[in-house]
Amino acid sequence: MKVAIVRIGNSKGIRLPKAVLEQCHFGEEADLDVREGQVVIRSVRQPRSGWETAFAAMREAGDDILLDADAHTGTAWDGTEWRW
Repeated sequence: MKVAIVRIGNSKGIRLPKAVLEQCHFGEEADLDVREGQVVIRSVRQPRSGWETAFAAMREAGDDILLDADAHTGTAWDGTEWRW
């Protein structure tokens, strides 16, 4: 996709279409990096942010048990032959 470089005060910039902003999960900030002559813009959103707190709350509520705890989890080979 080609985009125009526009004047923004004493600087220049590009406009990103709304669909691109939504697809990349851009909010009010982005992470900008220059690598080998290329501009890389990434979302600062962390996909797993908040998971640690949610899992701690699950543990406190006793809601962190394995649903298939009775399932067979290995073979004889796992117990006798496997070595790190």
